Amino acid sequence: MELSKESFIVKVPSVDLLRDKILSYRQQEKILDSWLVERLDTILPKVMQRSDIDTWVVACKEYNEDPVLKTLVPCAMMTARRLTILVFHLNDDGTVSRKALTRPGVGLDGFYEAVWTNPKGSDWQDKDKLMPFDENEYSQKNPPETQLECLNRVLASLKPQKIGLNFSDTFAFADGLSHSLYEMIMAALSDELKAKVVSAEKVCIGWLETRSEKEMAAYTGIMQIAHTMIAEAFSSKVIIPGVTTNDDVKYWMLQKTIDLGLVPWFDYEVSIRRAKVGELSGEHTIMPGDILHCDVGIRYLNLCTDTQENAYILKEEETEVPEELKKVMATVNRLQDITISFFKEGRSGNEILALAREKAISEGIKPCIYTHPIGFHGHAAGPTIGLWDMQGGVPKQGDYPMYNDTAYSLELNCKCDVPSWGIELTFGAETDVLFSNDKVHYLAGRQANFHLVK
Repeated sequence: MELSKESFIVKVPSVDLLRDKILSYRQQEKILDSWLVERLDTILPKVMQRSDIDTWVVACKEYNEDPVLKTLVPCAMMTARRLTILVFHLNDDGTVSRKALTRPGVGLDGFYEAVWTNPKGSDWQDKDKLMPFDENEYSQKNPPETQLECLNRVLASLKPQKIGLNFSDTFAFADGLSHSLYEMIMAALSDELKAKVVSAEKVCIGWLETRSEKEMAAYTGIMQIAHTMIAEAFSSKVIIPGVTTNDDVKYWMLQKTIDLGLVPWFDYEVSIRRAKVGELSGEHTIMPGDILHCDVGIRYLNLCTDTQENAYILKEEETEVPEELKKVMATVNRLQDITISFFKEGRSGNEILALAREKAISEGIKPCIYTHPIGFHGHAAGPTIGLWDMQGGVPKQGDYPMYNDTAYSLELNCKCDVPSWGIELTFGAETDVLFSNDKVHYLAGRQANFHLVK
C-alpha cells in the first residue's frame, strides 16, 4: 500500500476568510440532494451486491428516526413523517429501484416512486393524480390498504431472495428498527416473506461508510476549515498568556463554528499540559511553557471532521519549541504513519490494531490507538481500530473489514519521557484520512509542528 507524502497543513491566515467559501443553505441543499441521487445510483447497488441482500426496508416513526434515514432522504425531509417506509430492490441489471410508502408532499417526490396510492381510512390522496377516472374500477383492482398491507404487497411483487431489516446487536447504525415496528412488520408479512427476513447490518454500514467521488473531493476543503480555525485559536490573535484560559479558547472555537454557519458535533475540548504536573483538570490560565491540546469536530455538507492539535506557549527567552518536545511530536507522527501503513481492504480493525501496536512497540513507542471511521457521523460506521481502554481488540465492531472509499479519524496517543518536565507525557493527536484505491491520504495534511504562541 502506498502512503501519501503530505504532512503539511493546508490553511489560510484567518478563518473569517473562509466565510465566502461556506455556501448558503439553499446552495448546500442543492449540492446535498444531487449527492444523494449520485450515492443512490452508484454506491447503494455496490453495497447491496456485496452484502448479498436484494431487498432493503427502512422503516421508522417520526421523532424516532432510524440512524440511516437522514442519509437516504433529501434535505426537505428533515424528519420521518408519521410512519415512513422506504423499500430498495436490487434489480437484475444491477440498478436499485426506490419506493416510498408514504403520503405525498413530504419531500420524497422525484427521489422515490410513490407506491402507497390508495390508503385505507385516510383521504389525503389527490384523486386526479393517483387514481384513474373510473374510481370504482380502480378500487376493485387496487382495494384500499394500510401502509403495512402495502408493504406486504410491494415485497411480494418484488419476489425477493432476502429482505434486510435494520436490526443488529453489533452496530447501533444498523439497529434503527424499533421493537414495536419490527413486530408490526412481521405481523403484516406473509409466512413466505417472513422466512426471508435477515439483518441488513452490512447494507447499513456499507451505505454509511462509503464516500462518493464528490464527497471525497470535498473532504479536503472541509478539513481546511477545521485546521484553519484551530490555527487561529492557537495564536496570539486569541491567546494572551497569563490572561486567557483554556475554556476561553474552547468557547472561542465553538462560537466561531456557529458564526460561520457550521455545526459542532460534540462539545469541544481545550486542555493544558504543564511541566512537573501533566494534564491539568478544569479551567486554568494559560502560562508560558504550557502545551495546549484541543479536540474539535465540525459538520459541514453532512460530513464530520475530528481533529486534535497541539500548541506550545513560548517562554520569554524562547523562539522555538524545545528539542525534547519536537521529539514527542515526531514520535506521534511516526505512530500515525505506522498505523495507516497497515490499512488494507479486507483487513479487520482488530488486525490493523494488532499489527500497528506490534510494529510501534518494536520501535520503542508506547502506543494507544483508538482510530475510528468518520463521515456522516463523527464516530461513524465501519471498523473500529481500538478503543483507548481496549487495546487488545474490540469484539464485533473491530472484526468488521476495511473497504476502499472510506474515511477515518486517525486518533491515538503515545507516552513519552520528557526529562525537563520530570514526567512521562501522554501526547495525543488526531487527524482525518481517506482510504481509496488502496492508498491513504491525509485530508488537508496533518500537524507536524506545534502551533506557537508568544
